[in-house]
Formats: sequence, structure tokens, C-alpha cells
Amino acid sequence: MTLDPAVLGDRLRVARSRAGMTQDTAAKRLKMARTTLIAIEQGQRRIKPEELMEMARLYGTSINELGRSTTVQVDLIPRFRALSSVPHDPAVAAAKVLNDLAAAECELERLLNRPLRRNYPPERPIFAGDIRAQAEEAALELRHRLGLGLAPISDVVSLLELEMGIRVFVRPLRHSAISGLFAFDETVGACILLNANHPRERRAMTASHEVGHLISSRRQPNVVYLDRGPKSREEKFASAFGTAFLLPAAAVRSRFTDIVQDAGRFSPRHLVIMAHANNVSYEGMCRRMEELSLLPGGTWESLKERGFSGRLAQDVLGDSSKSLQQQIIPPRLWLLVSEAYDRGLFSEGQLAALLRTDRVEVRRMVDLMTIEDHDVQQTITPR
Repeated sequence: MTLDPAVLGDRLRVARSRAGMTQDTAAKRLKMARTTLIAIEQGQRRIKPEELMEMARLYGTSINELGRSTTVQVDLIPRFRALSSVPHDPAVAAAKVLNDLAAAECELERLLNRPLRRNYPPERPIFAGDIRAQAEEAALELRHRLGLGLAPISDVVSLLELEMGIRVFVRPLRHSAISGLFAFDETVGACILLNANHPRERRAMTASHEVGHLISSRRQPNVVYLDRGPKSREEKFASAFGTAFLLPAAAVRSRFTDIVQDAGRFSPRHLVIMAHANNVSYEGMCRRMEELSLLPGGTWESLKERGFSGRLAQDVLGDSSKSLQQQIIPPRLWLLVSEAYDRGLFSEGQLAALLRTDRVEVRRMVDLMTIEDHDVQQTITPR
């Protein structure tokens, strides 16, 4: 292996850290002196082939990944591990997924010379006083920055990726209580992982919540759990921001007033229509109107007790989110994968390993993006 010993040593250090091992533990498992391991990680001693094979096996990685010249090292996992005292916290396992996907995307960007352009809002401190008011103001500022006005957001994942330069990934997570994770790294940037097992509306709210952390406390990793209310001021800000970003108060009040004036009342059917138009859940829509004092407190609980369900939207409006529900590869990563495959930089199997998915999913990504691509690309001329 011709890789510089210092570079390889640092990759081994990161791999060990991601595997949750101290130098002492790793050295004992490898049956070598701790001083030898330190020297290898610092690039002061060349590693032997058999040692590299044993380290790759112990750390759960591959020699190819450690030695590839374009491999990007992302070290987010220790930050999440520091959040919890639980030895096998599901959030740490989810953080490994986020870590691997961020590294894969960075590697594709480096190979294709497609750097991600960041357009983050400035970080703002949370002051004393009304947190909700501060979150509402921050949400409106970001909407203005992105040119959204008060319009509904049809696809928040694409918006965050393409307009803000946030890395957003969607993957099934084993622990159903985890809705999403957020981490920020100066080199890699802002990264969000969303649970693909949750409804699209839930994912949109989680993504918006994590943007609140990007604005208020971006250097603190965050995990969003279902049915776990916010405790810290940062969590309360992020929750209020997420709601205000997806459902601006002025837009909700205006639409509610129009409905009441036209129909003379506000019914569950109107709730379904408003939720559908804003791409949020019925509960999220209802609770937002309760929060704005448009509906009495406890309306959502009352509706549930009376048997309200979301079948109306599926039967009458059509479930337009079904195709997007299954799409777990964000648009930008989709483009990078397709171009890398088209250039012959990776095989299907290599891309599957890089993205921690299977070859069927990779083939679907490539097929969807390359249909007729070579025939039509000559007809598109940028001005």
C-alpha cells in the first residue's frame, strides 16, 4: 500500500474511534503494545500487511476503504456517544449510518469535483425571553432568505439540500423512536439523517426541527425522539422553529379565516385539506392552529377520541406522497451516484458498499436517472 503512513494512521485512528474502542482496548485485541498502536496511528511506524488486515477486521471496515486515495474520513460518532451513558445507545448506531453516508457523499464530490455549496443562515444565540417568538422570527427570516414567502414547502429535503447545502439522508433506522439526527462539522458541514420508516410528513417536521439546531446550536449534535418533549431551551427553540418554518403563522391564520368566512365554520374536512395543502400531518396542522388560538386547546385529542383518521386524504385526495415515501436517496446524492457510475468510477457493487445499501437500490437509482439521458442532454443548452 503506497498511502502516506500519516494519512493511513489517521484513518485507522478514526476507524478505531468509530468502532468505540480505546487505544488500550484495541492494542489488547490486536495483541500488540499500545505504544506500537500509537506509533502506527501517528504515522511514525509503517504498518505490516497482516496488521492492517487484522485492524480492518477488528474495526469493521475494509482494506480498500482504508487505502483508497479518495476516501474521506468523517468522525461524527464520538460526539453522539458523548451524549449518552448507555453502552449500546441506538442513537450511536444511527450516528454510524449518518457518518458513513456523509463520508460517501464527500468522496463522490471529491471524485467528481462537485463541491457542496453552503448557504447557511448565520448562527444566532437564543436570548432570554419568549423562545417561541424568537423561533417564529428566525423561521420567517429563513423563509425570506430562501425566497419562500408564505408558500407551502412541497419537498423540504430537496430545499435543504439544493438551496442551503445541508447534507440530508433518509434511511430506515432500527429504533423506531428515533426520528432523526443532526451533526455539524466544520469540514463536512451540516448533516441530517431522517428515519425512512416514519411518514413523509413526520420526516419534514424532523428536518425542519434540525434546521432550528443549525441556526441556534449547530455545534451540538442532536437526536430527535418521538414522544419526547423538549427540555432544554435549544430543544424548545428547534421545535418551535420547525413548526413555524413549515406553517407560518400569517399563512395559517389567513387560510383559516378564509375557510370560516366561506363555510361559516371549520370542520375536520377543512383540517384534512389544510394539512394536505401544507404537506404536514393532521396532528401537526391541528396543534399549530391550537397554538395560534384558532382552535381550542385539546382539539386534537378530542378528534382522536371521536375516531378521526387520515383515510379521507387517501381515498379522496389521493396519497401523493407514496412514491416519495419510498424514495430514500436525496436528489443531490442521486445525481452524484449516477454520474460516478456513468463515468465508470464505481461498479454497482462498489456503490452499494459505499452507500451502505444493496445493489438493487443502486440499480434503481442509476436506471431512473439515466433513462434516455444520452439522447436528450444535447438538446438542453443553458443560457
